[in-house]
Amino acid sequence: MHIRQIIAAPATRRIVASAGIVGLALTASACNRASSSDSGGGGGGEAAVGVTLITKDSTNPFFVAMQKGAKADAGKNNVKLTIASGKQEGDDQGQITAIEDAIARGDKGILITPMSTGVNAAIKKARDAGLYVIALDTPPDPADTVDITFATDNRAAGKLDGQWAAKTMAGKPAVIAMLDLFDDKIVSVDYNRDQGFLEGMGIDVADPKKNGDEAKTGTYSGGDYTIVCNEAGNGAEDGGRSAMEKCLAKNPGINLVYTINEPTAVGANAALEAAGKKATIVSVDGGCAGVASVKSGVIGATAQQYPLKMATLGMEAIAKIARGGEKPKPTEGLDFFDTGVALVTDKPVDGVESIDSTKGADLCWGN
Repeated sequence: MHIRQIIAAPATRRIVASAGIVGLALTASACNRASSSDSGGGGGGEAAVGVTLITKDSTNPFFVAMQKGAKADAGKNNVKLTIASGKQEGDDQGQITAIEDAIARGDKGILITPMSTGVNAAIKKARDAGLYVIALDTPPDPADTVDITFATDNRAAGKLDGQWAAKTMAGKPAVIAMLDLFDDKIVSVDYNRDQGFLEGMGIDVADPKKNGDEAKTGTYSGGDYTIVCNEAGNGAEDGGRSAMEKCLAKNPGINLVYTINEPTAVGANAALEAAGKKATIVSVDGGCAGVASVKSGVIGATAQQYPLKMATLGMEAIAKIARGGEKPKPTEGLDFFDTGVALVTDKPVDGVESIDSTKGADLCWGN
């Protein structure tokens, strides 16, 4: 797999990065799947800068791509990179342990896809110890828990899905299943994608940071809607299938499915097929497998984001700061640095900008 990446440096340059790991010796740690590597060269004689990348897990293709991209890019900034993760979505303690290890190691900074507010106290401890902490993909709640976030505008991603879905429904009644991430914790990526989708559909949301409290019936921008369910799939294919099965048990007439990510979407489609049903499915992430699902028709549209860009820009920023450079600033009008999003669909609609699956495949990540 190849991933093309534009990386901002003091002098902007275009870099084509292979997702393979070249010349890096990795050693595994038993506690939270941590690994580290000493990168040689690229530092102009300067001491290596210790950085830890902490993802939610090491199995989701999104986080795997982020890890591989960081490993491949570490040598360019003379970074001594350690990679760690939770065992699975929801493993707050795994991330907390990794943060504490980074402090003990004397790292200069941490890149983290924060699991939930449960890791906030550990992040504060790291910042108090002098580490520069950048959140990737998932802005923490509150946003100033970290020094800055490099992420997709997940609200905008959800809105793209919702705008496309509303146009695709073309005035027909929308019978909607909402397949979210969690039902036992609040995570910004979860409510921003969910609520952004509803806003894109033209549906009024109540609390913009709370899933499931909007009116269950009403009108969207094209016609009437019914929200059948909000079910958590935990970002996994099997979770998506079981969540969809629960929704279909409530109302077998579902014709529109919002999913938090593409593994959830694939699981939802499996449940629909098993029940002999069809529905339009929208999602977020834009991994290569997800783009392939758009091409095959399983997913109608997905909002593509760029995990390698998040990781490489974040790592570069920490190295720059450690050597006396300027700190990064949020994108104008936002409280984070926006790394971009594009809607991938082979069924474009008027008024919603998109790219097709061929272009999406050129930009995707993962297998």
